[in-house]
Amino acid sequence: MDVKVTVWDAETKPTDFVCIRAARRAMNIVAEIEVCLSVVHLFLPCTELHVATWENKSHQEKRGDIVASLRLLAEGLNVLKALNQTRCVSSLLQRLENNITNYLLILTHLQLSVRSCHIVSPSLSCVPRSTQSLNTFLLRYNQLIFGKLERFMVSLETRCPSQ
Repeated sequence: MDVKVTVWDAETKPTDFVCIRAARRAMNIVAEIEVCLSVVHLFLPCTELHVATWENKSHQEKRGDIVASLRLLAEGLNVLKALNQTRCVSSLLQRLENNITNYLLILTHLQLSVRSCHIVSPSLSCVPRSTQSLNTFLLRYNQLIFGKLERFMVSLETRCPSQ
């Protein structure tokens, strides 16, 4: 089954993604990709999380940080896909690209209450570093998903109907 089909409901209903932790977990395929490592030059998003600073950001700023990080990861995937990879790696990279696309769609369509009338553009919270290790790239992706993204979703769980 295609990943995009699997998370279709979450993609069209961002609230389900916020409220159903299993939907978020199912999209993470890092463990599968780690078995097919390669060495390339990739930029890494900012995944460090200073809790006090993070909690003081608006929902729009948090979303912007995560979206900018996901876009940087998507650019890295384009580099990986351009290389001559084995079928295993190509298939898994396509799934990872689908996951990042789904995360971006969910986040950009997520309705957030507006505290102010200005729109916050996606921006990274630090200057990206580079790596030649796919393992490090995947580690940063995993940290982004289980760190900033998960914290952001938990902060929005008050919107969820009682289970």
